[in-house]
Amino acid sequence: MLRIINSKSTILFCIFFLILGCKPDINEEEKYNDYPIYPVQFTDVKISDNFWEKRLDVNKEITIPATFKKSEETGRISNFAKAGGSEEGSFEGIFFNDSDVFKIIEGASYSLQVKPDPNLKKYLDELIDKIASAQEKDGYLYTNRTINPEKAADSAGVVRWTNLEIFHELYNVGHLYEAAVAHYKATGEKKLLNVAIKNANLVNEVFGPDKNYGVPGHQEIEIGLVKLYRVTGDSKYLNLAKFFIDQRGRNKNKRIGQDSATLKFKFDKINPWGGLYDNDFWTGEYSQDHKPFVEQDKAVGHAVRAVYFYSGVTDIAAITGTKEYDLALKNIWEDIVERKIFLTGGIGAEPGIEGFGPDYDLPNATAYTETCAAIALMLWNHRLFLRSGDVKYFDVLERILYNGFLSSVSFKGDTYLYPNPLESDGKFKFNRGVCGRSEWFDCSCCPTNIVRFLPSLPGYIYSTQDERIFVNLFIGSSAKISINGQNLLLKQKTNYPWDGKINFSFDNKEPISAKLNIRVPSWSLGSVLPSSLYNYVDDKTSKMKLKINGEPRELNISNGYIQLEDRQWSHNDNIVVEFEMFVRKVKSNDKVIANKGKIAFEYGPIVYCAEEVDNSKGVLDLSLDEEYSPQFFFDKNLFDGIGKIKLTKDEKSKSDEVKLIPYFAWANREAREMAVWLNSKL
Repeated sequence: MLRIINSKSTILFCIFFLILGCKPDINEEEKYNDYPIYPVQFTDVKISDNFWEKRLDVNKEITIPATFKKSEETGRISNFAKAGGSEEGSFEGIFFNDSDVFKIIEGASYSLQVKPDPNLKKYLDELIDKIASAQEKDGYLYTNRTINPEKAADSAGVVRWTNLEIFHELYNVGHLYEAAVAHYKATGEKKLLNVAIKNANLVNEVFGPDKNYGVPGHQEIEIGLVKLYRVTGDSKYLNLAKFFIDQRGRNKNKRIGQDSATLKFKFDKINPWGGLYDNDFWTGEYSQDHKPFVEQDKAVGHAVRAVYFYSGVTDIAAITGTKEYDLALKNIWEDIVERKIFLTGGIGAEPGIEGFGPDYDLPNATAYTETCAAIALMLWNHRLFLRSGDVKYFDVLERILYNGFLSSVSFKGDTYLYPNPLESDGKFKFNRGVCGRSEWFDCSCCPTNIVRFLPSLPGYIYSTQDERIFVNLFIGSSAKISINGQNLLLKQKTNYPWDGKINFSFDNKEPISAKLNIRVPSWSLGSVLPSSLYNYVDDKTSKMKLKINGEPRELNISNGYIQLEDRQWSHNDNIVVEFEMFVRKVKSNDKVIANKGKIAFEYGPIVYCAEEVDNSKGVLDLSLDEEYSPQFFFDKNLFDGIGKIKLTKDEKSKSDEVKLIPYFAWANREAREMAVWLNSKL
């Protein structure tokens, strides 16, 4: 199995194509030879269902244009023009605002790959011209320092690569690399890719053994470098990513022969809880720089930085075939799912550091649970699955997807949640100064992260390994799946998550041999998460049914998958899988003090909450007892159709009725009380 592309012939081959202006075979480059399991690319999967299709459409039609517009209004885009000399003025905004623009470009490029849009393409062309003009001759790209170098210098007058723990030069360009690869694959054009390569070459000249051995304060460049490596085949990007990983915890961000200036930095605009921190804080647990990664066994510090970091480590482990990181990856993942993840799949309990708190410290009203952290945790769990094939990683991913992530963007697609708490009194301005959703933030990493994740969702549904096809998400779709050089055309039809029935059919007329592994979701087996952190009140498991071509079949469940025999599949074949769905009550491990005497409700993969707008008596003082019985029903008039839960004591009485909606739907109406965990006498 190919682990690293490091032969001279391979590198020369890639360079040859780049020089000629031809497009390397990206599909071949992206076959994830480094991962034993290969995700079916999102460009080969088209979502067509009532639940997710409209959300992807809203992202394309509303969210992408809205975030570009806000980037224009807040100076994020004009910063590039100023750095390039076509406009005058000072830098506007927070020093890492370049990254927001890069993330929107990435999302817009994914959108172009799915559906061409000449107007969007023209806008991107003009924007990329501005970005290219902002790049300095040697490849440096960081508009904050290019526009106002004297204000960005340290005490010794040095402008570049100082105070790495705070001024996100390396974080920014990590997102540049991801955007450049996405745009290149969408258009075949290399202008932004060349900007990224030129910058990465400069970073490689500056950082490494016997050079500047500082590490980025906010991890992300590691992921971007791996993507550049996959496109170019140049192993120096891979080696640089590994250097940043291995150097962590081995220094205090010092360069050879020169210390970074000691800096105290106040987080007022970025963090509503404030805080004055110095270098010791920034280079410790906060940025996972307290010890070498191989010695780490706990999830600590800033949640987004941490999980981006773990994603990059997993990439390097897969590509190089090294086992040195495995124990740390295992221990940290288990630490999160056993002690530090919220029922919604969100992570990050402490607002002051936007990060992990002590074990079992999972407060509801002050839960930070940043949107970016939810996305990062999905990215990491997907990588862990591709490396191992273990179903537990998709059990976690699905929980995040339908709950902790989906709550972050409104149904209209133009307002957002930065934190995603599990409780609100309708007064506290939890959302960075707002009680409810906001159109934008001073630090708008979350809206721009939503923009880039949603168009890539089709790429999470199916994966392959040799002749085996994994179906991991139940989303109506049609997919072209390459098996032994042939294209199996698989269609999935379902009303999930409101209904557990999934229908599979095939459009290929010629029979193709394949083994289908259909994931059995953990909720249907009576497991909330692959840990003891949360449990269902009852131990009931869902009834499951399987039919092939109309005939009932016995279920062969192994390693969390319904495994179908190797057979020839064609347009005459049909598979129906059905998972029984019913309302479940959830309780926390007794060590979670915040949830003592409380229960929560789920239906399938969906976590529910009570909003005051549906419950005239409010929700924070509700107290449920055994007389309340739950009933699921579908309300076609609310939010264009949504599944609700009604808790009643007496079917004829409305006075004691409690109504629940999916957590992802909260804060789409007036800001009032909300709670996931409800007081209970059970």
